[in-house]
Amino acid sequence: MKSESAGAGGYLVCERWPVFALMMLTGGYFGAFTYTIRGGVFCNAQTGNFVLLAMALGRGEWVRASCFLIPITAYCLGAFVSEAAGNRIGKLHLIRWETALVLFEMLGVLLLGALPETAPVQITQVLINFMCSMQYNTFRQAQGIPMATTFCTNHIRQVGVSLYELLAGRGGDQARRLGAHLGMLGAFVAGGAVSAFLCGQFLGRAIWFAEIPLGLALADLLRADLGKEREKLEQLPHGH
Repeated sequence: MKSESAGAGGYLVCERWPVFALMMLTGGYFGAFTYTIRGGVFCNAQTGNFVLLAMALGRGEWVRASCFLIPITAYCLGAFVSEAAGNRIGKLHLIRWETALVLFEMLGVLLLGALPETAPVQITQVLINFMCSMQYNTFRQAQGIPMATTFCTNHIRQVGVSLYELLAGRGGDQARRLGAHLGMLGAFVAGGAVSAFLCGQFLGRAIWFAEIPLGLALADLLRADLGKEREKLEQLPHGH
């Protein structure tokens, strides 16, 4: 299904800045959580795991190399599931897939916070890999600007591009883009900073504080799904 106009405003609620900022903050929170107290790894993206996989293969560490296939597979599966679900949830005329995803993440966070500290860290890593993959694949554009809500690499690149365009006198909407990407980076850093602090206070229970930004996003999305965007549940956001 092709993306259509979302009416006078041009964009669905799931494409607007407040929702993306909350999801970006959550991404930073997850990254700091797993690195701080769940194995010293980042589960938001998979480049690091591929590097470690390659290094293990180069050293002939076959068992260690096979371990990296677990988070990589979980990430791949997350993208697969989000594609499959995203094309079907709206047709049920209940809520949008974006809303269902945030609800799923909240349930996942609830489960992770209930795990004992003695539980294998791989449980947390795999579930957050899965959730971050679905989030990355689902929230793609914020009001017409391509975005990633689980890592920062593209935002940093776009800041450099926008700065160059502005200095070269080719402004256009580059100031808006620059502000958008800087804002997303700020949200990510804020989420990571809060997570690192709370992990020192609450250990694994600190993940429950991620329910706050997710809950705010869910409330915004539900208001739209059950109200003004009730007739647009099958409409795909821009970028899909």
